[in-house]
Amino acid sequence: LSAVTLKVASMPTSVRFYRDSLGLEIIYGGEDGYFSSLRTLHGKDPILNLECGNPVTQWGRLIFYVSDVDRFWAYLTEQGLRPQRPEDASWGERYFHLSDPDGHELSFARPI
Repeated sequence: LSAVTLKVASMPTSVRFYRDSLGLEIIYGGEDGYFSSLRTLHGKDPILNLECGNPVTQWGRLIFYVSDVDRFWAYLTEQGLRPQRPEDASWGERYFHLSDPDGHELSFARPI
């Protein structure tokens, strides 16, 4: 898997969410683009593409591994976002969910 492409209703809104709130880095496109590619700050390849269009939700979720689930949850909450509270899963991960501006479900997790 190289990257996932999500359809978004507003490129500026989505770019600001993924860049400013989640900390991804824009490597192509940006707020004024029709198509944008993003990666993690320490990654070398894109992991997420955003394309203007009609968003399709309830297809699944993107899962991002983070170094500290509870700290990242607190960070997002301090930014005014409303992620679900972290919990421990029976499959051995601590995680929480958050929807992006278009309703795509995101999960932030770490093995226990």
